[in-house]
Amino acid sequence: MEQIKQFLRSRSFIGTIVSLLAIAAISLAFFYPDALEGNVLRQHDMQQGAAIGHEAEAFREATGETTRWTNSLFSGMPTFQIAPSYPSSALINWVNTLMGLGLPSPANLVAMMMIGFFILLLSMKMRWYVALTGAIAYGFSSYFIIIIGAGHIWKFVTLAYVPPTIAGVLLCYRGRYLAGGAMTAFFAMMQIASNHVQMTYYFMFVIAGISIAILIWSAGRGQLRRWLAATGVLAVAGIIAAGANLPSLYNTYEYSKETMRGGHSELTQPDNCANSSSGGLDRDYITQYSYGTAETFTLLIPDLKGGASMKPEKGSSKMLTLADTDKARDLAAKGEIDRQELQYLGYMSQYFGEPEGTNGPVYVGALIVALFILGCFIVKGPIKWALLALTALSILLALGRNCMWLTDLMIDYMPMYSKFRTVESILVIAEFTMPLLAIMALQKLLTTPDAWQRFRRPMTWSFGMVLALCLAGILIPGIYGSPIGGSDRQIDAMISQSLSAGGADQATLQYFSLENPRIYAAVETIRNSMVSGDALRSFMIVAAGAIVLAVCMRGRLKAGVAIGAIGAIVLLDLFTVDKRYVDSESFVAKRLALAPQFPLSDADRAILADTSMNYRVMDMQRFWQADPSYHHKSIGGYHAAKLTRYQDLIDRHLQPLLSGNPSEADFRVLDMLNARYVITGQGEAVLNDRALGNAWIADSLIYVDGADAEMAALSEIDPAQTAVADRRFTATLGASTMAKTPGDTIFETTYAPNRLTYHARSAKGGVAVFSEVYFPWGWKATIDGKEAEIGRVNYLLRAMRIPAGSHTIEMRFDPDSLKTTTATAYASIILVYLALAAAIAAGFRRIMAGQSVSTAEKDVD
Repeated sequence: MEQIKQFLRSRSFIGTIVSLLAIAAISLAFFYPDALEGNVLRQHDMQQGAAIGHEAEAFREATGETTRWTNSLFSGMPTFQIAPSYPSSALINWVNTLMGLGLPSPANLVAMMMIGFFILLLSMKMRWYVALTGAIAYGFSSYFIIIIGAGHIWKFVTLAYVPPTIAGVLLCYRGRYLAGGAMTAFFAMMQIASNHVQMTYYFMFVIAGISIAILIWSAGRGQLRRWLAATGVLAVAGIIAAGANLPSLYNTYEYSKETMRGGHSELTQPDNCANSSSGGLDRDYITQYSYGTAETFTLLIPDLKGGASMKPEKGSSKMLTLADTDKARDLAAKGEIDRQELQYLGYMSQYFGEPEGTNGPVYVGALIVALFILGCFIVKGPIKWALLALTALSILLALGRNCMWLTDLMIDYMPMYSKFRTVESILVIAEFTMPLLAIMALQKLLTTPDAWQRFRRPMTWSFGMVLALCLAGILIPGIYGSPIGGSDRQIDAMISQSLSAGGADQATLQYFSLENPRIYAAVETIRNSMVSGDALRSFMIVAAGAIVLAVCMRGRLKAGVAIGAIGAIVLLDLFTVDKRYVDSESFVAKRLALAPQFPLSDADRAILADTSMNYRVMDMQRFWQADPSYHHKSIGGYHAAKLTRYQDLIDRHLQPLLSGNPSEADFRVLDMLNARYVITGQGEAVLNDRALGNAWIADSLIYVDGADAEMAALSEIDPAQTAVADRRFTATLGASTMAKTPGDTIFETTYAPNRLTYHARSAKGGVAVFSEVYFPWGWKATIDGKEAEIGRVNYLLRAMRIPAGSHTIEMRFDPDSLKTTTATAYASIILVYLALAAAIAAGFRRIMAGQSVSTAEKDVD
C-alpha cells in the first residue's frame, strides 16, 4: 500500500494529472465560448453525411432496426461506408468519451489528439512537461483543426489513436511484450473502429518504417530473436484489432470490389487510357488534390500560398478573397486602386497554390521545424532514421502529380495505394514524424549536462538554416513562386467572357482584368505581403525559441522554465494560426442549430405531396449534391465510393441529361430507374408520367455476351417491353421468356430500405424487372416464402423469374457475413480487454515491487 501512496505522490503522476488538466483547459480555450455554450459547427461533410444517411437514421428511429441498404442516393446502395455501426461497437464507444476527457464537442476532439501523443511521449520516457509540449505541438498542427472545420471527424479520431498505437509498437520492441501488445491491440482497435481506412493505411507505412529501422539496428547487435518476438506479438495484436472490427472491415472490403475504388468498369476502356490504374481509381482522380512543390514550405511559413481559399462560417463555406484582406483595404484607402478594381479583387482567392483550392495549409509550427532539423543531427538511434525517411517520403508522395515518377511507382506496385485519392493528405505522416523528432531533440537538449558544448554547432546550423528560409521569404517573397498563377489567369478569362457576353467594350475588358497594371500590381503586392508577413512571423518565433534554448543550455535558465517557455511559444504560434481557419465565426448558435438543416423548397413540397409509396427524384441542378437525399430517394447524390456499374450508367446515359444533349435512350434509362419527378435547372418539379414504376413484367428477354454488349443494347431496347441480360444469368432467369398476356401485373405492396414486397400475377409466368439496383450479395429473395434467385438485367436492375399464378415476392437485404463477423468481433474485443487487464495487473505488481520499468526493457530510440 505504501508503494501505491508513493506512486500517487510521485512527480510523474502529479505531472500527468497537471498535463491532463492543461490539455482540457487549452482545448476549451481554443473553442471558447462556443464549446461551453453548446454552439455547433455545421461542417460540410457532416451535413452531407446527415443528408445521405437520413433515410437509414429515420428507419432506425422508427423501428429500432439498423438497415444496411439505403435508397436515398444513386438509386440505392449499401450503407457500409455511410453509417458504419455494428452491435459490437457498443463495447468500445466509451473509449472516445474517456479520451476526450468528457469535454463538449469539438474541444473533446483536440483533447483526444493531444492525449494520444502525450501517451506516446510518456512511453518513450519523456518528462511529463516535455510530453505536454509535444502533445500541444501535435494536437494543434493546423491540418487537424482544419479537418474539424471541414467535418472530417472520423479521419480526425483515427489520427488521434495513431500515436498511442505507435507507443505500443515501441514498447514491444523494448521487450515489454504484454504491455506493448495490449496497448497496440487496444488503440489499433479504436483506430480501425474510427473507419478511415486511408489514414490507417498511411500509418502502416510508419509502423513498417519503424520496424525496418529496428530490424537493422537489432541485426547489428545480434538481437534478431528479440525483434522477431516483438514483431510476432505485434502481428497477433494487429490480427486481434482487425478481428474486433471485422464487421466493418470485411463488409467494406467486399463492397469495395463493386465500387469505383475496388476496380475498373467491365466496359472496354479507350486504348489511350494510360491514366487508369490496375484495380483502383484513375490517376487523375487519385492526384486531383496534390501539394505544390513550393507549397511544401507551408510546414514552416503558413500563408506561403495565401492560406485558405475558403473558411467555414455559420454553417456554410465563405470564400476568402483578396478584397477581404487588410492590405486590399489599405490600398483602396490610399487611392492605389479604385472601387471597381477592389471589386475585381473580390473574385481572386487569397490562396494561390494548386488549382483545386484548400481549406488551409499544413503547418506544423516554425519552432517545431527548427527542432526537427536539429533532431536530424543530435538524436541517435534507429527511430531517428525511420522518422527522417518517413518525413521525406510523405512530402514527396504528397506532391502527387507534381512528382509523378514516384506516384506512378506507388500506384503500380504498392498494394492498395491506388484505392485512395487526395494524396496530399499523406502529409499527416510528416505532421506526426516532425513533432516527434522535434520533441526527441528537445528532450536531448534538456537532459544532456554539457548540451551547449556538444550541440552548439548543430543548433546554430539547424536554426540558422530555418531562419535563412524565413529571411528569404521576408526579403524576396517571390522566391517561393509567382504570386499570380494559372488559376488566376483562368478566373481572369472567365470574368472577361462574362463581361463580353454582357456587351462590354475592349477598354472595359482590359480595365477589369489582370491587364490593368494597377490590378496586377495590387494582386502581386497583397500576396507578396502575405508571404513576407508570415515569413517574418516564423522568423520571430524561431528566433525566440533559439534564445530560450541557448540561455537554458548555458545554464542560465532552469530546464523546467525553459520547457515552459518553449511550450508557450509553440502554443501561441499554432493557436493563432489555427484561428485563421476555424474561429467563433465558424459556429452556429445552439438555438439556430435546432432549425432544419435542409429546408424544403417549393419543388420539394410539391413532390412530397405525392404520397405514392416508393419513387425516385432526378434533381438536375443538384445531381452531385447530397442535399436532395435528405427529402427524396435521389437518382443522384454524393459519395466517394459509388457502385461502379452506377457510375457507368451515369457516364453513358445520365450525364447527357445533365449536359443538355440527351438521346431518347437516356430518357428511357431515367424511366426504368422510376424517376417519377424531375427537378429542372430552374427549380421546378415536373412529373415524369413515363416512369416505369417499382416493377414490371418484361415482354421479352434477350441475352448478350459481356458488359459492352449489355450497355450497347440498353441504347436500343425499350425497357418497358424488353429486358437485356448478360448470358451468365441464363440459369437464373431462364433460357427464354413467355410473352406477357393482358392482365399480367406486378406491384409493390410494402417498402422499407432493406425489405421490399411485391404482389405478382401472371397467366404464364415470366421475368419481372424491378427498378432497384442490383448488388451481387446480401439481397435474399423469396416467392411465397421459398428461396428464389435474383438476376441482373438492363446493366443495373434486379430481375427474377416468376412462375404463373399469383405470388408474393419479398426481397430482404440481410448479408450472412454480418452474423459471423459480429461474433468474431465480440470475441476479439474481449481478448483485447483481457490483455489490457493483464498488462495493468502486471504494472500494478511492478509498482508494489517498487520497480518503474521491466528489467527486460531495452532502449531502441
